Amino acid sequence: MDLQKIGALFAIEGEYKGCEQIKTGHINQTYCVTYFRDGEDKKYIIQKVNTYVFKRPEEVMQNIDRVTEHIRAKVKEKEETAKRNVLHFLHTPEGKNYAYDEEGGFWRGYRFIDNSITYNLSDDLFVMVEAGKGFGAFQKHLSDFDASVLYESIPDFHNTKKRLERLFEVAEKDEFNRVKDVRVELEYLRSRYDLATSLCTMLENGELPLRVTHNDTKCNNVLLDVDTNKALAVIDLDTVMPGLAAYDFGDAIRFGANNAIEDDPEYSKVFLDLNKYEAYVSGFVTTIKDSLTPKEIETMHLGAYVMTAELVARFMTDYLEGDVYFKPAYPEHNLVRTKNQYWLAFDMEKKLDQMQSIVMKYAK
Repeated sequence: MDLQKIGALFAIEGEYKGCEQIKTGHINQTYCVTYFRDGEDKKYIIQKVNTYVFKRPEEVMQNIDRVTEHIRAKVKEKEETAKRNVLHFLHTPEGKNYAYDEEGGFWRGYRFIDNSITYNLSDDLFVMVEAGKGFGAFQKHLSDFDASVLYESIPDFHNTKKRLERLFEVAEKDEFNRVKDVRVELEYLRSRYDLATSLCTMLENGELPLRVTHNDTKCNNVLLDVDTNKALAVIDLDTVMPGLAAYDFGDAIRFGANNAIEDDPEYSKVFLDLNKYEAYVSGFVTTIKDSLTPKEIETMHLGAYVMTAELVARFMTDYLEGDVYFKPAYPEHNLVRTKNQYWLAFDMEKKLDQMQSIVMKYAK
């Protein structure tokens, strides 16, 4: 891979010194490249985008350009430096934030944010607070952005009604004779259809506004300062598109406040950790509360349950279809994922009143 040629497409100035591949991501090919300019090293993140997953990558990059420029303007309004608070994507001499190589590969790049760190998972409540602040600031900056102008990078991504209807169709066919393994979980989703699709219904009825959402709000998508652990910038913007604020909140809770990892087969470990939940709420809701409607605040806690129920449906659908979407590490992997998220949803349902009370506490 001649990354020096890729750098030239974006007219990066300076002497090319080398690169290091970053292997934490699973979709795109990512490299950290170093150039020497003005007496010091300058680093950039260069990525080859997976165009099998993102079939319309130019639309993805248009979304990213619009969103990052809007955030940058908001940060500068407060007379703060935008250097470490928003990703700065490289542009070609023609003004595009992407480029094609000679073989048709799709590339992009952005400035590396120095002295930053991410955590895949953390038991440190301060990290949960700062992750909440990071995603809260992201949505607050975009609260006046017209989400309808963005492309849907993955259509119906959080259309829980369609997710459940698809599951029920697949279960009816039972092509691989696997329904017998998920009868309890399947019946649970059937019986909780109204609760699991409640946010979809409110959106359809105009009770909740369409927002710009990140749609992958794991805590490792917030850069933190390496010295202070304070939130800096939100990264991994491929799935930025229209959605509900509760979706981003809920997915962060589903992933970060589960007492176990999402594919832990020891289901007795699986429950909603209310301490982690409150830590995230304190960062997220305190940051964004003035930008939300009363109905959004009142129903924010439902996002955690809805996103978890949706993942039960998605993992179960994939298991019943023969593991075609979520790559399994072993034959029962998607079955384990299904049951893990089922137990989390089951525990969340019992705690919904507590979860709402915690949100309202920080929304005052």
